[in-house]
Amino acid sequence: MRSARRGRSTSQVEITQISAHGIWLLAGDRELFMPFEQFPWFRTESIAAVMKVELAGPGHLYWPDLDVDLAIESIDHPERFPLVSQVPPNRAVKGPVGARTRRKPTRGRGA
Repeated sequence: MRSARRGRSTSQVEITQISAHGIWLLAGDRELFMPFEQFPWFRTESIAAVMKVELAGPGHLYWPDLDVDLAIESIDHPERFPLVSQVPPNRAVKGPVGARTRRKPTRGRGA
């Protein structure tokens, strides 16, 4: 069994940088950038959770700690995949999905 040449990545996918603007990753021999404007659900996650990414299949990435999966094609061509997170940029989700929110008391009819 031979090891890969020195200096060459043996990982099929890895996060190389996280900045205020987005995430840089290597997928095979390709470098990709995922801007937070188009992938906002990564913005408020922990670095450890974002760094843990797997190649789930050919052209398919999976973040198990976040339960997020993306086709590499959606990173290359986000305009072809217009459905993105409904969370406005720079805002965290407030409470679990389906949670009741507290409403202001309302007055009865004729008040």
